[in-house]
Amino acid sequence: MNIDIISIAKKEKTLYDPLYKDLIKMISRFAKVDENELFPKDVAKAHIVSPEASQLSYTRALEPYLGGGFCISLDPNGKLIDSFEFSKLLNDKMSVKFFIGGAYGFEKSFLRKSDIVISLGNLTMSHKIAKVVLLEQIYRAFSILSNHPYHK
Repeated sequence: MNIDIISIAKKEKTLYDPLYKDLIKMISRFAKVDENELFPKDVAKAHIVSPEASQLSYTRALEPYLGGGFCISLDPNGKLIDSFEFSKLLNDKMSVKFFIGGAYGFEKSFLRKSDIVISLGNLTMSHKIAKVVLLEQIYRAFSILSNHPYHK
């Protein structure tokens, strides 16, 4: 299985990088994970203009990655699911793409193009933390699907 995590984020080294690397290594028993952080100049410019302009710039940056797999967008207003429901999203898929929007979230038109929109919870968290939570849940999902004791 291929998993792509496509996010609106500046490519920069962070203290989370070793944790991302460890989680991706754990997941590698089950799937190949590719990360793609996008922050084109029009996103930076749009942040100065308005939240709506920012959302439009995220759509333009992320839209080319839609399709070619099961597309899951992460949004605070998405469906709240537990780890078992999350694991079912990955079951029997060849390719899954996760989308993490920018600071102003997604346009509704982008979310409608996703196969499903889920929330990681009601708490507000940074993109860096959201990515850690997502990677951990991906590993947990594969553990559930393979009856590995990690998820207990």
